[in-house]
Amino acid sequence: MKRILLAVGVLCLASSAFAAGKSCETLKGEIDAKIKAKGASGYSLEVVDKGAAADGKVVGTCEAGSKEIVYKK
Repeated sequence: MKRILLAVGVLCLASSAFAAGKSCETLKGEIDAKIKAKGASGYSLEVVDKGAAADGKVVGTCEAGSKEIVYKK
């Protein structure tokens, strides 16, 4: 019985951590590495609030969907 409760507790913690999403700086670094690997240069990545007017293409969301990462050339 203790094992079942422990397993349920661990799954609850894991699911809440997954729902929180990645930090913006972590995701921005991952996206930057992928773009550089394709040979692109002369671009910028900017973290903005979700729905904020930003010139560029949204390439990711972070902070549980409250912020967006915008690619500008």
